[in-house]
Amino acid sequence: MIRADVPHSARIYNFWLGGKDHYDIDREVGEQVIQAEPGFVEQMRHNRAFLGRAVEYMVRECGIRQFLDIGTGLPTAENTHEVAQRAAPECRVVYVDNDPIVLAHARALLTSTPEGATDYIDADMHDTGKILAAAAETLDFGEPVGVMMLGVIVHIGADADARSLIDELMGATCSGSHLAISVNTNVVNPENMERAAAAYNAAFGNPPVHLHTPERLATFFTGLEMVEPGVVSVGRWYPPGTAPSRGEAPEMDAFVGVARKP
Repeated sequence: MIRADVPHSARIYNFWLGGKDHYDIDREVGEQVIQAEPGFVEQMRHNRAFLGRAVEYMVRECGIRQFLDIGTGLPTAENTHEVAQRAAPECRVVYVDNDPIVLAHARALLTSTPEGATDYIDADMHDTGKILAAAAETLDFGEPVGVMMLGVIVHIGADADARSLIDELMGATCSGSHLAISVNTNVVNPENMERAAAAYNAAFGNPPVHLHTPERLATFFTGLEMVEPGVVSVGRWYPPGTAPSRGEAPEMDAFVGVARKP
């Protein structure tokens, strides 16, 4: 049952990205976060742009044709399969989420090219066994996979739990696979971000958002080979040999990284 009187995290994110799938209560919470940190929407939109650059890099430069996207969110522009299949129509993408609203939208809107495939798994991100077993029906784990974990690690409180989850997922992949992670941080405008996180957590509480530091994010790539430029602010991540056309973006409280499994 869809509740229009209860805020919903995926609908709030859709609001921040300029989508249309949200209600008054979602906009109310979204605006509270923006009031606490006026740059928050810019962070979210840069995060979406980072997804596109990372996926395109993996397809064009690394030859990856398979993606496992943990934490689908409501479909919006430039979803993982759209970016990947535009570069290589045969790409296969599996989305994972445990939200019935998200899954209903995904099945209706995230349609594949004839040459490729998309699938959707209803699972909590901590249930790696279920995720990997179901994903294996669409993906070949004997070939490199791009694992996307954008905006989901912030919902895990203990670093050891995050590391365990990442190790289990990447442990199932072969050499040449890549991992992309994004997190919200509290190092650029810490007071604003603490207030923003508090506003968000007051509306939900479970699972709460945990702000990170770039140093903590770097530990999640232990055992992998970082792709240049390493762990950086979201608007500053561009694949090796490329650069933004409008100069370097300002540093903001969202940091990202991409790494390769040797």
